[in-house]
Amino acid sequence: METRTDWGRREPPLEGSNFELYGWFFMRISGLLLVLLAVTHMFIMHVFNDTLNLDYEFVAARWDTPYWRTFDWLLLTLSLLHGTNGVRVVLHDNLSDLTIRKLALGALYSTSLIFFILGTYVIVAFVRQA
Repeated sequence: METRTDWGRREPPLEGSNFELYGWFFMRISGLLLVLLAVTHMFIMHVFNDTLNLDYEFVAARWDTPYWRTFDWLLLTLSLLHGTNGVRVVLHDNLSDLTIRKLALGALYSTSLIFFILGTYVIVAFVRQA
């Protein structure tokens, strides 16, 4: 039986799909987009506006336009996908037992899906109260 001594390197798949390659590219592209979105979000919420004015009315006025809802939904979606993919890679690297790995991945995907559905629902279904 062959023992694995270099824990810092994963063995590339010998055949099959290019899912890992696409996942690697996605992490780089989504990371760049997330930096731009997060910096924009921080400037708008904390530099251009006084933090004392960040209340329900500020968010409601902001979400009156589809642009800001789309911006916030994109930030939510990319951050969840980026984080889920990162944790997926960590689980694949560190969990050698196939059953435990499948359970952990199932819990990760379920939790991420629940947060995505709830976040999308809040952004899409928000109605400003008078």
